[in-house]
Amino acid sequence: MEKITEKLLLEKGAPKTNKLEQIKTLNLSRMALKPQDLPVRLLCRLQSLERWDLSGNRLQELPTNLELPALRYLDLTDNQMEDVTTLESLSGLEELKMEDNLYITVSDNYKLMVLLPKLRIYNGKDVSTTANHLRFVYSENLRTRIVAVWEKSFSLPDPITAEKMSDLEKNFVNTARQQVKYGPNSVSDFTKWKVEIIAKEYLSSLTEPKEEPERKESTDTKENSDVSTPTKRKQTASVVDSSISLTPRKKSRTDLPASPVEASPRKSSRKLQTLTQTSTVRMSPRKISQPPSTPTRGQTRAETPKRASKVRQTKEDDGAQIKQKNRTEDVLSTIKICSKTQPVSLKPLHVLQCHSKQDSSEDFSTQLWACAFQPLPDSTGAGGGSRLVATCGGDSLCVIDCETGMVMKKYKVSGEEFFSLAWSTVLMSRGGGASAQHCSILAAGGKRGLVKLIHPRNNVAYGEFRASRKALSVLRFNHHQGNFLFTGSYDNKIVMWDIGGVDSQYNYKVIQLLVLEVSATPLHICLPPTSPNSHLLTACEDGLHCYNTQLGTNNTTKSRSEEMEITFPIYKKEDKDHDYHTIDGLSFLTDDIVASKNYMHGSIYLWSWSRTKAQRPDKKDRTVSAVVLAELQWAHTEIPYLALNTCPGKAYIVCGDDKGRLWTYHITNLQKNSFQTGKPIQPTEVLEWPTPVRKGLGQVEGPSINSVAMDPELRFLVALSDKNMVIVWKREESS
Repeated sequence: MEKITEKLLLEKGAPKTNKLEQIKTLNLSRMALKPQDLPVRLLCRLQSLERWDLSGNRLQELPTNLELPALRYLDLTDNQMEDVTTLESLSGLEELKMEDNLYITVSDNYKLMVLLPKLRIYNGKDVSTTANHLRFVYSENLRTRIVAVWEKSFSLPDPITAEKMSDLEKNFVNTARQQVKYGPNSVSDFTKWKVEIIAKEYLSSLTEPKEEPERKESTDTKENSDVSTPTKRKQTASVVDSSISLTPRKKSRTDLPASPVEASPRKSSRKLQTLTQTSTVRMSPRKISQPPSTPTRGQTRAETPKRASKVRQTKEDDGAQIKQKNRTEDVLSTIKICSKTQPVSLKPLHVLQCHSKQDSSEDFSTQLWACAFQPLPDSTGAGGGSRLVATCGGDSLCVIDCETGMVMKKYKVSGEEFFSLAWSTVLMSRGGGASAQHCSILAAGGKRGLVKLIHPRNNVAYGEFRASRKALSVLRFNHHQGNFLFTGSYDNKIVMWDIGGVDSQYNYKVIQLLVLEVSATPLHICLPPTSPNSHLLTACEDGLHCYNTQLGTNNTTKSRSEEMEITFPIYKKEDKDHDYHTIDGLSFLTDDIVASKNYMHGSIYLWSWSRTKAQRPDKKDRTVSAVVLAELQWAHTEIPYLALNTCPGKAYIVCGDDKGRLWTYHITNLQKNSFQTGKPIQPTEVLEWPTPVRKGLGQVEGPSINSVAMDPELRFLVALSDKNMVIVWKREESS
């Protein structure tokens, strides 16, 4: 096996040579390599290797103790790197590329700058100033605090024995990690890691004094923005959007060329239509053709956790960039409703391109993932009401006024890909004896595992905290207790947090309350309206699970497994080609009725939460069959993660499909035995894709609708597509 590997290395070496010791450049890009495919004994013979390309493989780490003294350039782009400490032995590295490694955090970036003493260029950016600050100023500040901890609470044992020193080191390091606080919360993992190293070195110096080498004084004495508390930006700039016009279609347009979108953990294999040149978007009421490609189950989000955009660490990483929008004029038209029984009539009002990369009107590939309307104001009557909707996708989060089509706020985080968001209302204390007031906040998260906390009304992204080392798939607040936030992540965990309130200076505190061990990636989280403090339903890649979230009297962090799994009739039809266990749609229609959708099923189930839960009187059986009340006819597609939503106040269910259509259901008189007929209920109406067209180019074929949201009064409906389009529909008042 080693001979085969040696032959491969020689074949890939350039210029060609007969000896590994003479290779200076080595390209092993896109060979599906794993850590075990890199034998240390052979690699250590590459003593002349200066440039090494390992991009596009499946590496989680490099072999430890890998010594390549001549290596100056290393490309690890598009891998699955998690443990950056394995690069420590590559002390001569001057340039490193780590873009498109999903699990690399800001803390990991800082570790690399400390571990690699000669590193100057990181992901194409000169990091010399930041690196020197971390190596000297930041480290010296930590050392001062660590020494203070020692002098306050510790001393050397008498006599000194190996056993006593081992216990002392353990206690001292743990205490230092807990007590030494420095830098922003976003790099707390780096700080604790560095504190442990310095604490061990300091303790060792007390028993084995060594003459320290002369330190190079850093000229950068003020805090670098990469490690300081995120600034609250209030600058404004225009953002791109393409508002729609509704015009009758007079002649056919040419089809647009297909172009694959960059990979995403959500839909890595989807082919999208890319539009170019002019940014004018018009609408045509013509029906559209079938989308060009359909991914299989094995190609979906959880199977291929790749990025949609390359990470670029900038000084904006720790703060959100806030922008305003300039809006173009809209020309409106009416879509006729054929069904006379339709409870509401909806017409398309705006199409916005507000999540574009580099604010480019040519971006029709960014996938949009989640949207939610701002909850109605609490007791003060202030706020924007429910005409404001938040949307997320790519590296940005937008707050849109549905009536005017204006993007009121835009928050941009370089290197992020937002997958989920959630609104809540928390208390803001004002000091000086003034009573606290309610304020609406947004939480958003995605591939970096960080939760951003935003106060949109004051244009402030006031904080962030790490919820997971893996990407976040879903966020949900408990609206009965607005400071409780649930985060679901790709490490198969749901964590309950208390984010508290904020004061007038935006100080806040986050506490972890509960950890739920999930068997697969959580896609949706629902809290039953009648018991939001004691039960949680989560739709996952492998089914629908229920958890007990009742907190104990001491509110300490606990880890819990599922209470029960809810199964569905479609499971009986599974075979080697059809797996219906993925639940990619979940929402309560009433206090008791739940709407859920099984991937590839082609129908939406309506079932009773109370009757389903009541089937476990002895609580011994963890599996229970859903008490299905009705089955709603939906589209036949193999496109995953097309989420449904409900409007309980209007008894309305909406779910988009892979053709840009919206399937709507007005549930007014649900019979208990309707499912027994075996005939799925037809939709109240299917709203056709309004087919925007680019001037001189052609129509935009119907994209997949990833998410929909409605305000409580169903005045507006917002649909998000995987072609960077936010479609706003408005209810047409009856004459």
